[in-house]
Amino acid sequence: MKVLHVIPAYYPATYWGGPMFSVYSLNNALATLPGMELKVLTTDSAGPQASDRLNVRHLVSLYSNYEVVFGRRIAGDSVSLELLRRMVPLVRQADVVHLTATYSFSTIPVLTICRLLRKPLVWSPRGAILDSYEWEGTRKRRIKRVWEGICDLIVRPGCVTLHVTSENEMNASLVRIPRATAVIVPNGVDALPSLPKRVWMPEGKLRLVFMGRLSPKKGVENLLKAMKLMESDNTVELAIYGTGDNLYRESLVELAKDLDLLGKSVHFAGHVDGSDKSDAFLNADLCIVPSYTENFCMVVAEALGHGVPVVVSQGAPWADIEVHDCGVWVKNTPEELMQAICTMRTRNLSDMGRNGWEWMKKSYDWDVVADQMHGVYASLLSVVNIHEA
Repeated sequence: MKVLHVIPAYYPATYWGGPMFSVYSLNNALATLPGMELKVLTTDSAGPQASDRLNVRHLVSLYSNYEVVFGRRIAGDSVSLELLRRMVPLVRQADVVHLTATYSFSTIPVLTICRLLRKPLVWSPRGAILDSYEWEGTRKRRIKRVWEGICDLIVRPGCVTLHVTSENEMNASLVRIPRATAVIVPNGVDALPSLPKRVWMPEGKLRLVFMGRLSPKKGVENLLKAMKLMESDNTVELAIYGTGDNLYRESLVELAKDLDLLGKSVHFAGHVDGSDKSDAFLNADLCIVPSYTENFCMVVAEALGHGVPVVVSQGAPWADIEVHDCGVWVKNTPEELMQAICTMRTRNLSDMGRNGWEWMKKSYDWDVVADQMHGVYASLLSVVNIHEA
């Protein structure tokens, strides 16, 4: 099976957040499947400025068993004439096309070319349609609604399957793109092969970590306000890891200053990857995820894969953390977050961390997820072939 994956930016362009890791890991696992011929079409975009580009000549070793074709980004987040030039011949060669993007330069061209060439398309909105549908804080909401309408008009019924990671995302996506079908396939996680020995709450300090791209939907303001409510307890500290829009990050820093938390109980630690990211998890007692809306929220799986319990807002589809006794699922108000943190402090964090790690190893291994995605490709290809016949 020949699969072409089109995505506006690709690993190691980690500025663009969770999809960079999840799509990269999915493709690495897919490329090992028997009979799979995978190509990725993307741009060299590495950040918000047109000059932020990957040095693609040094990246070949990152991609085993598949080819990544980079088009030069010339404007915006991912505007690339080279990507357009390469798109038609690569789509023509593919049996199935997989698109990861929504309000992006590549979305409408991919939808259009797949329709014209009668190619089956798996489309991963990665939570963008869900955000637009249910979160009032979404930027350019009306423009996005028009964009969704155009995309839906291009969709050829029976030939496009939306890949979503939760039931909420499926329902929202089908409201906005009703001419498509949808299937739930979760993200996977690279859980640690074993849990290292570690000290929990050293010297009585409860170490909280927030990890992720800094954007308004992440609800970091509520977490900072929750920290203010615990101000009298000087044994709780929060490290915020991540980057994003500079103005938004500066607004968070100013809020921490205004709350008299910056440099005391709250620290902005910047962007981390690889072993530094793993160390950040292993030096935390709790991972806090206060998002307003998420389709999956990769950081929850990553924290659990490192044996770290979680406090997750009900904006993320992780109610089962309570079933598996590895965290709590709460409203993302400052008061609810504060109470959850205080409650978790009284729990056996070591046991909860192990519960989460075992759950990730069993149910979220990337090989398991790749098999599921291969099944989606095969099923859609079969349906389209029958339709064409």
